[in-house]
Amino acid sequence: MLKAIFRAVSLVCLAVALVAAVLDLTRSIADSSLVLTPFYVDWARFSPASLDLTRQFLEQYAHPFAWDPVFVTLLTAPTWVIFAVFAILFGMAARRRPRRWQENFEV
Repeated sequence: MLKAIFRAVSLVCLAVALVAAVLDLTRSIADSSLVLTPFYVDWARFSPASLDLTRQFLEQYAHPFAWDPVFVTLLTAPTWVIFAVFAILFGMAARRRPRRWQENFEV
């Protein structure tokens, strides 16, 4: 059951990564220069309240160091990279265990 959920989350993250990559690609073609939209910009565009809530949570319950150099650095990565990494991680968590060759001969 959990593997099926991880596969679904992986598929959604992959779809978001592809959409974000296509958006960056079309912006790059239109501007005739490389455009990579940071995750921070997309998150602030879609849900600024949750971004601020995340900042407050990390500063209050975790160390303030967790927000400023660590999380802010991750937020500067392109959106498609962040979601592609999530898709890979959830896909790896959902993969099937390879059968050992001894299991083929068990009765």
